[in-house]
Amino acid sequence: MLNASEQSSHASQGTSAPETHSPHEPFPNPPLIRYLVGEGISMTGTWMQAMAQSWVMASLTTSAKMIGLVNFVGGIPMIALSMTGGLFADKFDKRYILQICQVVQILFSLTLGYLVATHQIQIWHVIFAAGLLGVSSAFEMPAAAALVPELAGKKHVAKAIALDRAVFHGTRLIGPALAGYLVGHYGAATAFYLNAVSFLALMIALLTLPRRPLGSKEQEEKRQHDMKAGFRHVWHDRPSLAMILLLTTNTIFVFPVMIVLLPLYAKNVLALDSQHLGWLMFCSGIGSLSGAIMILKVKKSWRPTILTLAVTLICLALFSLSRADVFIGAGLSLTTLALGVSSLIGLSNTVIQERAPDEIRGRVSAVAGLSFFGLLPFAGMIMAALADWIGIRESLFYAAVSYAAIGLLLLSWTGKSLAPKVLDT
Repeated sequence: MLNASEQSSHASQGTSAPETHSPHEPFPNPPLIRYLVGEGISMTGTWMQAMAQSWVMASLTTSAKMIGLVNFVGGIPMIALSMTGGLFADKFDKRYILQICQVVQILFSLTLGYLVATHQIQIWHVIFAAGLLGVSSAFEMPAAAALVPELAGKKHVAKAIALDRAVFHGTRLIGPALAGYLVGHYGAATAFYLNAVSFLALMIALLTLPRRPLGSKEQEEKRQHDMKAGFRHVWHDRPSLAMILLLTTNTIFVFPVMIVLLPLYAKNVLALDSQHLGWLMFCSGIGSLSGAIMILKVKKSWRPTILTLAVTLICLALFSLSRADVFIGAGLSLTTLALGVSSLIGLSNTVIQERAPDEIRGRVSAVAGLSFFGLLPFAGMIMAALADWIGIRESLFYAAVSYAAIGLLLLSWTGKSLAPKVLDT
């Protein structure tokens, strides 16, 4: 979406483009509020469908590898097309890019909902839909990531990202728990249908957003440059590179647990039903929301300490989850895990967006997104295969040990990059 993307560029650092916001304009401003309200409604539906789809897959197969295959197929288009999506986000109107993506997701939600409702759903349906949705996400992710900083204004990038993450994670408190109730009482198809309706709120919000003003001639020319501009910026900006490496570590060792293994962990290890899976995701949402709210108040000088604490919490939570044998223990472990992950991701993305030049923000966002979407398909498959081989509990234990070693080593290696004087630049 050019509008959002371009505004985000002006919200970023170090450019001479005219300000899109008055220095006295309150934060959050009306366009940002409208966008966040629409996003909140849409994300609630998305979390509902995510939980329902996980339960459907867990009902269709007991193989962790098959569930991992869904994420693998969905991630391949992200690897192939994310940089193209980032280039589009810089060159074209972000609003229109996001609206097209919403239409695509509505169609797939309705299709999957119908297949579930008529008892025709098969594993290959979910895998095929995941692949096509991956194409849509490759264009949606960079545009959405660049839109919020653009709407917020140059002085409010960190607060805007934290507020956006709070909305994102806050919906995790509502969506999965609501989906658990709906799946248990009305069937999984209901969650798919309601998700389709929820996209309309974001589409309406996007229609109300203003177009970005044109930047300087030099900025507009840079928007037309190749996709490699995002990689060049990250490679030569050590703080951005350090944050992306931390995100990569989380993708390899933590996200497969939260995304791929959790449904099977709930059903096969703890013997829980769909409503309890929804409540486990609710616990995860509490931790994520708490982390997102916390970073609203984190000073730049505190960032290295908070990142170290986040890595430590993630390690301890993974270990605790590997040993939990009742719902309460698993719920507390997931809350702690999500708190650490949310804090780390929020601070990492704040640093990346603060340091991204306005005219290549979409491409930088795409590079950062690849640290998640580009690796998750492979990490998910590896973790799923490991779980089938040695068991889910043992996989969680080894994930905790590996993450502790690599995560803390990375923080030590990037210590100078995370120094307050660097982050404040």
